[in-house]
Amino acid sequence: MKQLHIITPVKDAIDATLETVRAVLASDLRVPYTYTVYNDNSTPENTRRLEEAARELGFTLVNVADLTDHPSPNYLYVLRCTRREALQADAALCIVESDVTVRPDTLQGLCDGADARPDCGIAAAVTVDTGGRINYPYEHARGLEGQTVPTRKHCSFCCSLLTPELLRRVDFDRLDGTKHWYDVTISHEAQAAGLSNYLFAGLPVVHRPHQSRPWKQLKHKNPLKYYWLKYTRGLDKI
Repeated sequence: MKQLHIITPVKDAIDATLETVRAVLASDLRVPYTYTVYNDNSTPENTRRLEEAARELGFTLVNVADLTDHPSPNYLYVLRCTRREALQADAALCIVESDVTVRPDTLQGLCDGADARPDCGIAAAVTVDTGGRINYPYEHARGLEGQTVPTRKHCSFCCSLLTPELLRRVDFDRLDGTKHWYDVTISHEAQAAGLSNYLFAGLPVVHRPHQSRPWKQLKHKNPLKYYWLKYTRGLDKI
């Protein structure tokens, strides 16, 4: 792998986000990489905290509000921009979401695993709770700990590497702009393009689901209310 572009989309929940950032920056990476945090309309106070952290820690911060007046979430906007940049650099694109904490070996492990599988479209790290138990959205992988398996189920973008071949074959400009999240769509598009997606259950990352959008935690605590909000307010379109 020639290069790795790592991104973290962020909206508020800055304490958890900075934990994510510090863990990424502490990674043992042999591949050349860049790391960019995309601030999607966090509050002014949280934007200031991110700007201070960028100066202190040395990551690149992009305030999405400076680039588009489209309301949050701007996940597709970020994916389109970062895909173009990765294609120009012949780089893989790794998404580490702001409610995830990687281990030092996670990102290099995903790079090595993808390189070892020429048909790889997405290399996804399994998510676990702070006790090490596989959690949302990979509960179906319990019992596969330590293994790397191809999966027909969608790969979450909690911590996933999109290979250069996927970026070449799947045109993000053609994705449905009415949706909010694209992990399901891109997982299916990768398979339709003749690629395979792999779940790396030996590279666990700690996941605290939906830290930046607490209302989404209702999906697990009060699913009836979650789906009522989802459909009556047009939220969380997947």
